[in-house]
Amino acid sequence: MSDTRDAGRDAGDEGPAGQADPVRGTARGCAPVPLSVLDLVTVGAGSTAHAALRTSVEIARLAESRGYTRHWVAEHHSMPGVASSSPAVILAHLAAHTSRIRLGSGGVMLPNHAPLAIAEQFGTLEALAPGRIDLGLGRAPGTDGRTAAALRGPGRLDEAAEEFPRRLSELTRFLDDDFPDAHPYSRVHAIPGPAQGLTGRPPLWLLGSSGYSARLAGELGLPFAYAHHFSPAGTLPALDLYRQSFRPSAVLDAPYAVIGVAALAADTEAEARAQVLTGALSMLRLRTGRPGLIPTPEEAAAYDFSPLEREFVDGWLANIVHGVPDEVRTGLDDLVKRTGADELMLTANAHGGEVRLRSYGLIADAYGMTVEVPAAD
Repeated sequence: MSDTRDAGRDAGDEGPAGQADPVRGTARGCAPVPLSVLDLVTVGAGSTAHAALRTSVEIARLAESRGYTRHWVAEHHSMPGVASSSPAVILAHLAAHTSRIRLGSGGVMLPNHAPLAIAEQFGTLEALAPGRIDLGLGRAPGTDGRTAAALRGPGRLDEAAEEFPRRLSELTRFLDDDFPDAHPYSRVHAIPGPAQGLTGRPPLWLLGSSGYSARLAGELGLPFAYAHHFSPAGTLPALDLYRQSFRPSAVLDAPYAVIGVAALAADTEAEARAQVLTGALSMLRLRTGRPGLIPTPEEAAAYDFSPLEREFVDGWLANIVHGVPDEVRTGLDDLVKRTGADELMLTANAHGGEVRLRSYGLIADAYGMTVEVPAAD
């Protein structure tokens, strides 16, 4: 994995996000690999989606100023505690408030949408923020089965997942505007796009929490992002499968693997524990069919967990790297050593936006991350 990391460090400070390579990030300070942000745009009890989206802007600005490589938002539906149902809309807003950091979807759930619609949305984003957009794609619905049926139409759940490779190929051809002449879509153009002279397009990433997308990403020579933050048991098998199946492509000459990591730094261990417990209780409620806003630390502390619930929560918390900054740094360093990940994408789930914002700042401090943002013209 050293070749791809060295390429990221040698990329220099040219172009968006201080990197010349559209895929490989640049490690800042003494971080072992590039660090990025996965933003779920969480909404806490007593707050609003408006406040959550405002916090996302603040996090993106902080991430840009401190040398994080990219800021991704993920598609979720019918979850009161998550306000990221429309990644393309959010990314357009973030693009208007940043100038260098890469912005992307982590991910857009391809089976929920027509490939042409995604190509148009992300072609528009590329036109708004040239060279700064990533298009991460997932195969899951990003929600429960009932909501997925409402998104896709009755009877299309299994069909949509099985057709993922075909839809991915179709999306790629729309982005490149290169359907064969005999294809029914040969005269259909994704606009904005190459038909208008747009020369760049977002790099494609495959996302997953199983071996399916890992293998497909490897076979296609695409970068791969694994959801370690909610499926840690499968991390090493998926990354091994990705690396073993990797075939060099025009995009990558060697594998490039990102893992999503739940991480939260605070000024004290007690505060960090109290904050991550709010996310754990929220996930418990989601998994038991009771989704809601992210509870307050006081509500989480007062909750009477049953033995089975306590077992779930303890297991969930064991996968979150949390504590004071030095503890988080050590935990992240150890994770890189264990997985060989080429980049870490940090997600901080807690009740308050200011807590998440401070966490990203404290982690940057722990690694001595800083980057000079050019003055506006």
